[in-house]
Amino acid sequence: MLPLRVQSAPMTFSYWILRTLITGVVLASAVGKSLDLAGFVEVLATYHTVPAGWLWPLAWLVIGVEWVLVLWLLSGWNLGVGALACAALNLGYAAWMTVSLLRGLDIPNCGCFGRFFPQPLRWYSPLEDLVLVAMSYALWHCARKPSRLR
Repeated sequence: MLPLRVQSAPMTFSYWILRTLITGVVLASAVGKSLDLAGFVEVLATYHTVPAGWLWPLAWLVIGVEWVLVLWLLSGWNLGVGALACAALNLGYAAWMTVSLLRGLDIPNCGCFGRFFPQPLRWYSPLEDLVLVAMSYALWHCARKPSRLR
């Protein structure tokens, strides 16, 4: 009889909690932006980062990437790479917010969830994305950890 491949209980618990939380945040973000695309474009405009002609394509790109990540995380296929993709996206968001803060921009809605649940851009806003980066890294670690033979 072949031994069963199982992960330790703490690793399995961490894996599911992290996967659920990260997927939930990315899903909420994608839904919020999708429900009011024009509003999300207006939020992007407040950052004064890209030319006006690029705002709509950028909005579609951001929303598309978020939906792909949601489906990727839900499917569980190659989850380690999906977790790293989430980390990269949130690292990009944190960098964009940090640059905006350093530029002294007053942004009444950071746009994390589109126009829904508006939160002003504050000094700790990039830290929230860095927490998601850390959670994504932890999920990557859980997903790549070899199963233990018992």
